[in-house]
Amino acid sequence: MEHAQLIHLFVVSAVSLLILYGILSSMRGRKLFIRRLPGIDAIEEAVGRATEMGRPMLFSVGLGGVEVETFQALAIAGHVARLAGRYRNRVIVPVIDTVVYTIAEEVLKEAYAEAGHPDAFRREDVRFLSGSQFAYASGVIGIMNREKVAANFFFGPFAAESLILAETGQSLGAIQIAGTASTLQVPFFIAACDYTIIGEEFYAASAYLSRDPIHLGSVVGQDYSKILLAAFTLSGMTIATLSQYWTELNGLLKFLTGGQ
Repeated sequence: MEHAQLIHLFVVSAVSLLILYGILSSMRGRKLFIRRLPGIDAIEEAVGRATEMGRPMLFSVGLGGVEVETFQALAIAGHVARLAGRYRNRVIVPVIDTVVYTIAEEVLKEAYAEAGHPDAFRREDVRFLSGSQFAYASGVIGIMNREKVAANFFFGPFAAESLILAETGQSLGAIQIAGTASTLQVPFFIAACDYTIIGEEFYAASAYLSRDPIHLGSVVGQDYSKILLAAFTLSGMTIATLSQYWTELNGLLKFLTGGQ
């Protein structure tokens, strides 16, 4: 037990130090690399296409309440709104939670202001639909059809309604980008969306977009930690395997030499 606690302490300390190192390096101006995320790079293309067509966009933050995954989705929504604000285009954000409704309204309002066009923000484009999963999905589908949206963004926690939403957008010919940590819904988004951001990429997206030193440094620090843990695991497996072979070889030698 003490041995296990020491290993646990070593791993936690090493991970913490690597993340801290990444953050400090980023804050000192060092350029840290995060690999390109095609789905995030395609956001600007989707916003541009919607603007050229003169049609609005829809951004769904999923079924989440006040939780980490929803905040990540709202950070991406802010980026989309800033791009849309440059061209004075609309971003419709339907939500399922009343608290998220208030936060989303402020996020979009600030994003349009940062883009230099605060008057382009329309308060009615942030819409509370329903607290029920499939009532919410029905409402989103209705918005897609009535507004003839040219681009759909699905970011956040989703459940059984994911394919319903994505198929409807696909039937309307909208360019669709999705990202979720809900692993069971990833296959449906891959099947029906143009770009899908999977798993940990979803949490790295805000750092990728904002290039904030703390966010960027923590993501890179976590990547260093994964490399260290992978190396530590492989080393342990190799040592354990070689130890087993050495024990078996010694046993074989003793048997061949008559136990001497």
